[in-house]
Formats: sequence, structure tokens, C-alpha cells
Amino acid sequence: MKATINGEPREIGSDATLASVLAELNVPEKGTAVAVNDRVVVKAEYGAYRLGDGDRVEIIVAVAGG
Repeated sequence: MKATINGEPREIGSDATLASVLAELNVPEKGTAVAVNDRVVVKAEYGAYRLGDGDRVEIIVAVAGG
């Protein structure tokens, strides 16, 4: 299956969840916001949220500093 993650096409498993993709990409749990197909997904749904072929995932990680 293919999904677009932050504008980059990627192969993902047919049983991929949002949580599994974030773990594979080493995305930190804290300070992260995720939208799938322009819909924000709350953290409580990451483990159960199954990604589908052609989904568009945008991952935003907050960075502190000055």
C-alpha cells in the first residue's frame, strides 16, 4: 500500500496503523500533531487508526528553542 507522508510517497503495510507508522519513523510522542486526509487525529486514536491506500498523512512536531 502507498501513503503520502509529509509530501513523500511511502510504502506502508496493509495493516499499518497510525501508531505503527509513527514508531517506524521514530516520531516523538510528545509535541506531535497528526492529520490524515486533512482531518486531525487525536492521540488516543493512533493505535486503532488504520491507514488506507492513498492516505495523506501530515506530521507536525513542535520544536522548542529561541
